[in-house]
Amino acid sequence: MKLLEKLKSVSACVVLCLATAAAPAHEFDVLVFSKTAGFRHGSIGAGIAAIQDLAAANDFGVTATEDASQFTLANLGTYDAVIFLNTTGNILDAAQKAAFEQYIQAGGGFVGIHSASDTEYSWPWYAGLIGAYFRGHPPGTPNADVLVLDRAHPSTSFLPRRWNRTDEWYNFRTNPRGDVHVLGVVDEDSYSGGTMGQDHPIMWCHDYDGGRAWYTAMGHTSGSYSEPQFRQHILEGIKWAAGDTAGDCGATVNENFEKVVLDTNVFNPIALDVADDGKVYFIERGGSLKIYDPVIGSTLPAGGLSVFTGGEDGLIGVALDPDFATNAWIYLMYSPAGAVAKQHVSRFTLSGSTLDTASEVVLLEIPTQREQCCHSGGALLFDPDGNLFIATGDNTNPFESGGAAPIDERPGRGPWDAQKSASNTDDLRGKILKIKPEADGSYTIPAGNLFPADGSAGRPEIYIMGVRNPFRIAVDPMTGWLYWGEVGPDAANDSAVRGPRGYDEVNQARLPGNFGWPYITADNQPYNDYDFATSTGGAPFDPAAPVNDSPNNTGATSLPPAQPAWIWYHSGVNSDWPEMGEDTARTIMAGPVYQYAPGRSFPPYFDQTLFVYEWSRNYIKEVKLDDTGAVLDIVDVVPELELNRPIDMKFGPDGAMYIIEWGSGFGGNNPDARIVKVRYNKGNSLPVAIAGGAPTSGATPLVVQFTGSDSFDPDGGAVSYAWDFDLDGSVDSTAADPLRTYTVAGNYTAQLRVTDDLGESTTANVPISAGNFAPTVSFTEPVENGFFDWGDQMNYAFQVDDVEDGSTGDGSISCDDVTVDLVLGHDSHGHTLTQTNGCAGSYAPASDHDPDANVYFAIEALYTDQGAPGVNPVQGVGTRIVQPKCKQAQYFDAAQGVSVALTQDSVGG
Repeated sequence: MKLLEKLKSVSACVVLCLATAAAPAHEFDVLVFSKTAGFRHGSIGAGIAAIQDLAAANDFGVTATEDASQFTLANLGTYDAVIFLNTTGNILDAAQKAAFEQYIQAGGGFVGIHSASDTEYSWPWYAGLIGAYFRGHPPGTPNADVLVLDRAHPSTSFLPRRWNRTDEWYNFRTNPRGDVHVLGVVDEDSYSGGTMGQDHPIMWCHDYDGGRAWYTAMGHTSGSYSEPQFRQHILEGIKWAAGDTAGDCGATVNENFEKVVLDTNVFNPIALDVADDGKVYFIERGGSLKIYDPVIGSTLPAGGLSVFTGGEDGLIGVALDPDFATNAWIYLMYSPAGAVAKQHVSRFTLSGSTLDTASEVVLLEIPTQREQCCHSGGALLFDPDGNLFIATGDNTNPFESGGAAPIDERPGRGPWDAQKSASNTDDLRGKILKIKPEADGSYTIPAGNLFPADGSAGRPEIYIMGVRNPFRIAVDPMTGWLYWGEVGPDAANDSAVRGPRGYDEVNQARLPGNFGWPYITADNQPYNDYDFATSTGGAPFDPAAPVNDSPNNTGATSLPPAQPAWIWYHSGVNSDWPEMGEDTARTIMAGPVYQYAPGRSFPPYFDQTLFVYEWSRNYIKEVKLDDTGAVLDIVDVVPELELNRPIDMKFGPDGAMYIIEWGSGFGGNNPDARIVKVRYNKGNSLPVAIAGGAPTSGATPLVVQFTGSDSFDPDGGAVSYAWDFDLDGSVDSTAADPLRTYTVAGNYTAQLRVTDDLGESTTANVPISAGNFAPTVSFTEPVENGFFDWGDQMNYAFQVDDVEDGSTGDGSISCDDVTVDLVLGHDSHGHTLTQTNGCAGSYAPASDHDPDANVYFAIEALYTDQGAPGVNPVQGVGTRIVQPKCKQAQYFDAAQGVSVALTQDSVGG
């Protein structure tokens, strides 16, 4: 179809002429333009001939020219696409540029081949069209690998994942990713002279200013145009640009994604699952189950469990049964309150929107230790066959092992010895378990686990052993392969005494296996058999035949061979996997493997893509696999999302990505924690509803000043406001920042609905506690951001005050009702070392921390008040952070006038 009828801005004469043009003789027509005002490629003739051959075989018309006078609106309107074939320099005058811009704005197509990016450097509009300008290239035409990332777009769908070919490999002035959809990159490790690093786009496309643009940087040599795959590549690019074939060209364009906030009124949200009807079931570590209902745009409390929350325990895992829509079964992993140290994996039944705690069936009981923190794991996930994967941490204190392997075999040091758990074949901790839940509440052992079902060689539930803290896991529904993120230890450098530095890992398991912890890390780098009693290093462990001879081991001594990590990276610059970034902090998690289907939000480009995400570094990356299942490439996913410590991620049935953001506080209880949804949207952006209120608790009559004026339309349009102050479905105010007086005590949800000028809307909620003040926690010691030495006894004291309940100062609030977490802070997160009760105490943070690590100490006090008649209890939290006296200077919050010099100080760098 020609563009003639779309060119509305031309003169009446031109419109008349275009309206009487002859009917097309071909499916579509293209104009090939090869004018040069700089270097001239000898391959231009071969390129024109190839396009003419393709046209003859595929029934489209071709006009080849170097006459810029053909760039008039009337003439361009007779073509469905314009091809810049190896153009260079400034080739159009001002009028011709204006005509070309109007042509694209009317829906025209553009194809750029090779040096089309070496053209019109002073034309900003063309810069956007082409995507990136040529900077230079290495000498000659070396052989290199093109990594084909998009197997859905017609111009790349037929290509091998690793496309090896000879060409002139352009470096660009900027990386166009984020502004264009990258179809493929050139692997700079496969040739010399690349300057763009690990992400070197070489072909891309995008919707631009009303039209379509497709570009390939290849096509320097005449021989390229006789290669069948390259010819098909440019043919399909031409057909897409001309509108003859469909194909999404927005999957790596940042502006096509939007983050929608679902709920901000959450308290330590830790994990989620999404039902077929779009409801989001999420848990809070303190024991609550909640349900976000997209129909009403609000969250419903569904009940909860009484849990132990010391260390990293609590309510930590959730999964909906594969047949949840009919049986209403939900699986929870939690640490039961009480004196017995254990975790339960239990099945419950939901009665409507309420958790029926009496329906509990305990599938699996996992003995633990609660003397010391850390690493509770908690991920639950069903595979397509109905098998349940259960991720458990090594339940070991890592903070007195110098940031290396915690293998302390001294008497009484079991909590510091991961050999009791991760490398113990008779223990369920430090594992990924695989069981088949049965309808009667029992489970069976699926075929293919690591040990026989009779338990003769180890616990038959074990699928993966030798893991430290596999906090998040994923299963590929097509292959059944298991993925997980392994959060590693803290050592910043290799040690001749203890072994390798700390690494985080992303692992892929196609079969069951032992992944080596605590003897092995990364690509099977062995730790040394360190003797904690004498502080001496022994021989390195053998990855091929690891031996567990710890006195804390209750299982086999000889273990299966250690499997190397799939992806591994340490703090700072990485030579092995530079794609993972250079930050000092790291907390990797494996997200889902996306399955595309028509109507699902994320586009087909992401089909069979593994997503991984970083809690500390606040990013999401896509991991593309080659045809063998090995890593093809790792690239950022929408870095503009501004994540705030993502801690769980799932795709819903709608194809949108659902994420829990833990929030900015290191230990939890963060006011900026929230549940969000990321969706792919190339059309009208949803407005962003931002609601607040002050005060949100207090005596009646409670006068609340609500604020909604910070809400906005990302597209720049006007928004309207509708407030429902009690969630009864009626509009109570259309002001942006209204006042409301609550005269009756109770808990309310005030909902703001913001609507844009196209009728799209989103909501935000503000919880109100009328008739009950929130308690406050005030520390008297230690001094905020004071200093201490590791091993020193540190005192702490605070007072809790609550209008309704009284104060710990006069004893009307019992200090026994106040929970105190003593926390080792590490980078941007914390590990609860111990949990106690009281308003004062002392603690000696242990030594033997890696001196290069960013660690500190914190005391966190929490009090939940008694509520008031008709009003639910409210929690109050106070935190005090103190820093070690010796700390690496690079961990500053801000600096001024700092200079760097080399020293002989062993910890000075």
